[in-house]
Amino acid sequence: MTHLLILFFATFSAAFMATVPPGLLNMNAAKVSVTKGKLNGIVFSLGISTTILIQALIAVWISNFLHNNPEVSELLLKIAVVVFAVFAVYFFIAARKNKQEDVRLVKVSKRNSYFKGMGLAALNLLTIPYYSGLNVMWNASGWIKFQVWDILIFVLAAGCGTFTVLYMYTIYFNKLENKNQRFSKNSNYILSILMVVLLIFTLIRILR
Repeated sequence: MTHLLILFFATFSAAFMATVPPGLLNMNAAKVSVTKGKLNGIVFSLGISTTILIQALIAVWISNFLHNNPEVSELLLKIAVVVFAVFAVYFFIAARKNKQEDVRLVKVSKRNSYFKGMGLAALNLLTIPYYSGLNVMWNASGWIKFQVWDILIFVLAAGCGTFTVLYMYTIYFNKLENKNQRFSKNSNYILSILMVVLLIFTLIRILR
């Protein structure tokens, strides 16, 4: 039981810290909260967290394979470069189109927000290698074993850690009522810049 508690808090902390820096997922959660309402932002975050649960589960299953076959991780990074480049262009074009438009609340199905969150998180190809690496480290430390309860705790902690940060982002930005409009207009530019930063970071990792 003790190792399960350690596993939960260690994985929760790792997921929390990985989601705190402004990035594709949390900035989009904040954007949805600002433009479509806090409830949609939370539902969007739940969609993201659901995909993280699935990705963490996949990471557990293939952690040993990735560890013994580094060329697979390299392939994922190369795919990530293309994805980040496409999103950088997409958000920049979206920012240019919306530059002179007034931002207003629109009615959007909560179900749509949920599946949009799932879809966006699925494009974050670095998640599986990240949690696979954690799984390898936790296994080496004796904190996790390939047993049902260990896997469930690892996956649950990853999802909870991610959702906690996303929830904070939706609440924090939603409370800045005087800055919501400005944030909405500039968010696509911010996301475009972040995609470029992630693109450069990924290229450096590949070259190394």
